[in-house]
Amino acid sequence: MRTGIVDLPLHSGKAPRWLFTRMVRLAGRISEAVVLEYGEDELLRRVSDPFWFQAFSCVLGFDWHSSGTTTTTCGALKVALGSGDKGIFVAGGKGKTSRKTPVEIEDMAKKVQFSEEATGRLVYASRMAAKVDSTCVQDGYRLYHHCFMFTENGKWAVVQQGMGGIYARRYHWLSDSMEGFVEEPHRGICCDERRDKVLDMTSHDSEDVRKVSLDLVNDGPEHLRRYFRRQQTLLCDYGETLPQLRMPAHHPVLDIDISERSMEVLKNAYELQPSSYEELIALEGMGPAKVRALALVSELVYGCAPSWQDPAKFSFAHGGKDGYPYPVDRETYDHSVAALADAIEGARMEKKEKLDALRRLHEFI
Repeated sequence: MRTGIVDLPLHSGKAPRWLFTRMVRLAGRISEAVVLEYGEDELLRRVSDPFWFQAFSCVLGFDWHSSGTTTTTCGALKVALGSGDKGIFVAGGKGKTSRKTPVEIEDMAKKVQFSEEATGRLVYASRMAAKVDSTCVQDGYRLYHHCFMFTENGKWAVVQQGMGGIYARRYHWLSDSMEGFVEEPHRGICCDERRDKVLDMTSHDSEDVRKVSLDLVNDGPEHLRRYFRRQQTLLCDYGETLPQLRMPAHHPVLDIDISERSMEVLKNAYELQPSSYEELIALEGMGPAKVRALALVSELVYGCAPSWQDPAKFSFAHGGKDGYPYPVDRETYDHSVAALADAIEGARMEKKEKLDALRRLHEFI
């Protein structure tokens, strides 16, 4: 459910090492406080909330539109929770590191003696979250950051980000809040820009198109080849016989892939006979162009239109890393870390003392 829109104009700059070291300590203490008070699942729930995550980033030393709000915050969490002694594991990261996520998940899962099946479910969840946001939500943002968090009970959350021109777009997932990977699975999608035309195959409005797309693949690639040719003819004929129809200079639905290599992928899909749209999307080689082509055929031939609505929808405590609205006060930052550490250590003795300490910290900040 859409609850609001956040304006996040970008500021450039990197977090200096002295600040990142403090970010790690504070991120660890805040995470520990949440886990002690509410449990591991609650920390996943909060990280998967786009607004809480943004506020968390600001507390660590970002202003509301710093670059690195996503990547550096996730990096600080990964270092802070790296040992896994708080019952939460963090895998993935930015660029090449994101591609190591499956191996990192497997290594971490061994520490808690996950079964092969349980580990496989986590790896699958990581892969499908990335696949859906690059294939089923065609918003023009190229994923470059993928952070996967999971607990000892198999719950997980994903925070990943893509770039599109000068804007970044962040995608949040939570295992507890979704029923499947292909129908409105996100906890939230945040961006400073909403585009006019975005093919969203995860929308509930695209349900019929998903069903028809699956039927088209299971019906055989030769039928699809004929449909693709007919599709191009239809578009051409409409332009010639209906001159009053105003077609745009470029429309994303025209960018489809009917190459022999593409048809081979569809032929393999036909031979496997996937039983659901999720199975279809999970197949190797089933990329954005094929999903787009199937959606267009579904609309033109069978009248099932997909959703073209863009699914996208705080302040600071210690200053901003790039000096805006004011430089980070190192003494105050260290005092916050120390106060939170003292609160948590004392909290281990008595729950009431813990609550009082955390309340005092809240009033102090």
